[in-house]
Amino acid sequence: MTALSFILGVSPLIIASGARAASRVSVGFVVFGGMVAATFIGIFFIPPLYVAIQTLREKVRPPKTKEA
Repeated sequence: MTALSFILGVSPLIIASGARAASRVSVGFVVFGGMVAATFIGIFFIPPLYVAIQTLREKVRPPKTKEA
């Protein structure tokens, strides 16, 4: 939610017009694109990667069982 509000907050930089708008637009695109990429990686890439590593770890080293 914080990332979404940041992305929406940066969006006026992308549609800037007037004097020196070119520099604002270029900075806006970089910040907007970076935040979208970071959010995408954080939501869609890291959790499956964690599950894959945990599954591999369990196959290599089975969980310890409690002996009575």
